[in-house]
Amino acid sequence: MIKVSLYFRKRWEDNFANHLSDEEKEDIFLYGDKYACGYLWHIFSYGKKKCLGGKEAENAFHNEVKKDCYIFYQHCDDVLLIKDASLLHMDDILCERDDMYKGDIYIVGKDFTWTFVKTHEHRWCGPYFTKRC
Repeated sequence: MIKVSLYFRKRWEDNFANHLSDEEKEDIFLYGDKYACGYLWHIFSYGKKKCLGGKEAENAFHNEVKKDCYIFYQHCDDVLLIKDASLLHMDDILCERDDMYKGDIYIVGKDFTWTFVKTHEHRWCGPYFTKRC
């Protein structure tokens, strides 16, 4: 495991939220502060990035041609590199749902051209899938 998740979260932001100004990012709580936790996936729940949600997102993720990909978390430093993720399925990551530090899971192609996100609020928000434009 690589413990450089801050780098991956920033790289994710640079690839999927680069169209937002710093003020817009603050308005949707993309970053944490002393009052609230921030979540990268807020770009989807606030409608700031076009995406698929729910079952459509799951289907898009399952149908995506996946080679190498990274899995990282919002509030945990663990980063996994999956070599040949062609058989990776959403059910493979659901076991993380009860860990508050691993409840927000980001899966991204190694080249950051697509992402799939499962949130800790999975009953109300997400999952989400999008491709970089």
